[in-house]
Amino acid sequence: MTDHQVYQYIVLPLIIFFARICDVSLGTMRIVFVSKGKKNIAPILGFFELFIWIVVLNEVFKSADGFVCYLAYAGGYAAGNFIGLNIEERLAIGSQLIKVFSTKDVAPLQKCLNEAGFGVTVVEGDGSTGKVKILYTVINRKTFDHVEKILKEFDPLIFYVIEDVRLVKSGIFPATKHDMPFYRFFRRGRPGK
Repeated sequence: MTDHQVYQYIVLPLIIFFARICDVSLGTMRIVFVSKGKKNIAPILGFFELFIWIVVLNEVFKSADGFVCYLAYAGGYAAGNFIGLNIEERLAIGSQLIKVFSTKDVAPLQKCLNEAGFGVTVVEGDGSTGKVKILYTVINRKTFDHVEKILKEFDPLIFYVIEDVRLVKSGIFPATKHDMPFYRFFRRGRPGK
């Protein structure tokens, strides 16, 4: 194999593959930041996403006769989506609204959530099997595992619904390690108390 063939069939496809992973992951993160109302960081991610994309696309067109480059381009796109979504899941950016429905006395659950630093609103409702109590709490996504543990300890079969929240203006949230000055620059809403 000549140096040119090594470059065209191994090196260039690997460069394209990893560059596509980077630009698609950045694009996925940009969309997540926009959907969460984080307007400050989305343009920065968009700049780097497009810059990488233009550079990679230029290399693909130069090597238009290389089917391996096309496969690397498509494979990098698929892997970039997967990796971008996993990064977003690990970052757990934003807030969630949890609605908990129970036919039991929810006062102990409300007390436990309040003691953990979560604000809780309780209302009565009519369910298909009778009267229910509905607890509402807005949490930072990073604290979901803690809240879920509290819910499961209260009732292992408890029914709850989770919705993403775009913007939170104020409320009661437990303090997290992310209540730091740099993070506050990108975050809207009141820091934990």
